[in-house]
Amino acid sequence: MIIVSQHHFKNTNMSKLEKKVIDDLYNREERENLEGIKINDHKIPDPKLHQQISFAKSVIRILGYAALCYSLDIAVGLLILSEGIGIIEELV
Repeated sequence: MIIVSQHHFKNTNMSKLEKKVIDDLYNREERENLEGIKINDHKIPDPKLHQQISFAKSVIRILGYAALCYSLDIAVGLLILSEGIGIIEELV
């Protein structure tokens, strides 16, 4: 895995758009557009929000499998809920 610092990006020859994308990814709180970055009318996913939703989905899924020992109804409900959250996760 290659780890590249934000400082590295400032010293390379990149287009203005590339610099803006990198800046927005590293400085999430300072974004001009809080709804995300768009390139050619395609929304770039917010990696932090995607990760948070993914963690929530995983916790609910683990609880769903653990609930299999106690109640099939609760377990099925939790697993269906986790799949719904998975769909939302992909739309972020």
